[in-house]
Amino acid sequence: MGNREALLAGAKRCIAEKGFAHTTARDIVAASGTNLASIGYHFGSKDALLDAAILDWFNDWDDDVEAALREQRDGAPTDRLAAFLDVVIGNTRTERALAAASLQWVAQIEFSDRVRGELAETYARARREFAAMLLGVDADEVDDDIARAVGSLGLALVNGVVLQALIDPERAPSGRDVAAAVRALASVSGQ
Repeated sequence: MGNREALLAGAKRCIAEKGFAHTTARDIVAASGTNLASIGYHFGSKDALLDAAILDWFNDWDDDVEAALREQRDGAPTDRLAAFLDVVIGNTRTERALAAASLQWVAQIEFSDRVRGELAETYARARREFAAMLLGVDADEVDDDIARAVGSLGLALVNGVVLQALIDPERAPSGRDVAAAVRALASVSGQ
């Protein structure tokens, strides 16, 4: 493992143990076995390293999500939604500290143009990918308006279930619960 990867792993460990707001550069260096200069060399600053660690953590869930979606490849969009949300909820429960730290990171959007910009770009890509996943098509096949509408709903659901799983894990909905609610709403409206 090179210094860049060691710094990312160390930053994730520190974020999990101390939270996003309380992690220092010295903490990361101690956890990664590197030196302070390596943070600047690889990331430019401690804040940029923490941003990268949070975004990398989101990407760590990709394999779990892909495995769950493979099982639902021929299922209805609500089945794919349930499988996706169940992975997100499960990972939120097993990696609670990192999930909570990601909320601390997101709270920086009011004070950091960099964080707001990175998150806006991540959300823009995620909307299209989420819509494609639910619709069972490739991302380039999704119309821009559908990507924005369906993807935004997906992101709202993800953010909502993560928050509920952190606040009250015992009463938080499962992915199947959310999918059942979507089906119920669609059936009432006749769609």
